[in-house]
Amino acid sequence: METENLDKSYPELRYDSINRSSALPYYVQLKELIRDKIEHGEWKPGDQLPSEPDLCEMFGISRTVIRQALKELTYEGLIYREKGKGTFIAEPKIVERLVSDLTGFFQDMTDRGYKPYSRVLRQELTTASQKIAKLLDLPQGSEVIELSRLRFVEDEPITLVTTFLPYKLCPNVLTADLSHQSLYSFLEKECGFIIARGRRIIEAVPANAYEAELLNVETGVPLILLDSVSYLADGTPIEYYHALHRGDRARFSVELMRYQPPMGTGIE
Repeated sequence: METENLDKSYPELRYDSINRSSALPYYVQLKELIRDKIEHGEWKPGDQLPSEPDLCEMFGISRTVIRQALKELTYEGLIYREKGKGTFIAEPKIVERLVSDLTGFFQDMTDRGYKPYSRVLRQELTTASQKIAKLLDLPQGSEVIELSRLRFVEDEPITLVTTFLPYKLCPNVLTADLSHQSLYSFLEKECGFIIARGRRIIEAVPANAYEAELLNVETGVPLILLDSVSYLADGTPIEYYHALHRGDRARFSVELMRYQPPMGTGIE
């Protein structure tokens, strides 16, 4: 490809886009340049980046530098590569707050301007297994509501979640329409329960055939598994859920705060 043609296709990518007198490494400058175009919507998901040789020609920098920049952008989920085809802008990942609050998926997505909804796959009364009974602090064999939902954001399947709740505490969940409303909101408005805290465990697991089909991914690709138990203010477990998130479309944010000791405890 001729440099002239490259300039016409990507006029913002030029030799002088890289500041050669800066102490900032070339690969960092290139990475931030591409990131800026993506985050400001100038380059859209699915757009193809120039090839490595073309980028070398554009900027007058080595292929090693180009590869380092692209490697880090790939790691951050901003771009992806298809063998034999090239490098493309990735769909933006959907950020969920992992532990900073307990608003629930539906409310969280709505607050961020997305249009979420759920396809309810199962909503039935069952008996608690040994594991579920222990997590919900129930006698084994107690009645629980099992709720399985495939969650969509902007018509794309994002999460497969299975929830268990004590039937005796919230029997009306069994007949609730949860396709377009938050379970947490329903528990608060219809059952009078407010979730006060939660304990969550996160790990990566491979998708089985059933999960892959529902989430529209390949069997065996990594999914982000989130196991959670939610509690009322008095410590009563009200909900256990097992959520599988698409690894290519999900990102979790965690807010941490350093412990600050009370005032006046310094050594005199």
